[in-house]
Amino acid sequence: MQGTFIVYGLVGALAIALLVAAFTDIRRRQIDNWLNAAVAAGAPLFWWATGLTLWPGVAIQLAIAVVTFFVLAGLFALKAMGGGDVKLLTALALWLPGALFLKLLVIMALAGGVLTIVLSMWHITRRRKDRLKIPYGIAIAGAGLWIIATTDWLALHALATS
Repeated sequence: MQGTFIVYGLVGALAIALLVAAFTDIRRRQIDNWLNAAVAAGAPLFWWATGLTLWPGVAIQLAIAVVTFFVLAGLFALKAMGGGDVKLLTALALWLPGALFLKLLVIMALAGGVLTIVLSMWHITRRRKDRLKIPYGIAIAGAGLWIIATTDWLALHALATS
C-alpha cells in the first residue's frame, strides 16, 4: 500500500473529472479529449498507489480497456454512441476491476435509459423531436460516481496487493 491518502486523492480527482465530463456534455454535447486523457493518465498512478502488480493486474486492466474500446468503437461507427463517450468509458475501464466495471455498465445503461425517456418526452412536448441528442456522458458520470461512492477502496486495495 503506497498510501491511503494517495488512493483517495486519485479517486477524488476521478470524481471531479466525471463531474466535469457530465457538465460539459450537458452544455456542449461534447466530452473534451484532454479530460479523457487525464482520466486515462491517472490510472497508472492509481495502479501504483494500490500496489497493483504488472502481471496479471495491469495486464487485465489493459485488456478490459482494449475490449471496451473495440466494442464501443463499433457502436460509434453505427452512430449509436458519441466519440467522447467511447473514450471516457475506455479510460474508466483502466481504473476498475472487471466485476466493478460490469456493475458500472449496468448502472450506466439503466441511468441512460431513464435519461433517454425523460429527454425524449421533454423534446416531444416542446415539439423539437428533430433536435434530440442524448448527453450520455451524464449517465456515464452518474454510474462512475455511484461506483466511487459505494466502493470500499481500502478493500479493493487489499485485493490488489494480495
